[in-house]
Amino acid sequence: MAQVRKTTHSRKTGARKTGARSTARRKASTTRKRSSRRAAPKRWSQRVTQESDALDLTRGVFKLRDPRKIAASLKRSAEHSARRKTGAYRSALSMLTFYINRAGKTLPKTQRTRLERAKVELKRAFGRE
Repeated sequence: MAQVRKTTHSRKTGARKTGARSTARRKASTTRKRSSRRAAPKRWSQRVTQESDALDLTRGVFKLRDPRKIAASLKRSAEHSARRKTGAYRSALSMLTFYINRAGKTLPKTQRTRLERAKVELKRAFGRE
């Protein structure tokens, strides 16, 4: 009977032949990776928005289509939040800026312009033109 070699696929290097040595190495490396993942949260920005003393945001506020609605929702959240430490305007604007900065290059251009317009609308809503 002929021996059949199994191949496993790695994201970085493509197919590799498995053997006793590579299996032992793979097991050791996955054990280390798992333990390090548990120590640090997966998405620190998500933890910041949930646990920080910034704002209690309504779900999906940054996905709204109208910049005025985004600004109105942020204003409402900022005024009613018991978690904020600074003024309502500063908290709302910092949360909007935080979202834009964390999205970075992955934020579509249309969404970015919509959120930049929401900043202007937020200034108008708080009377800070």
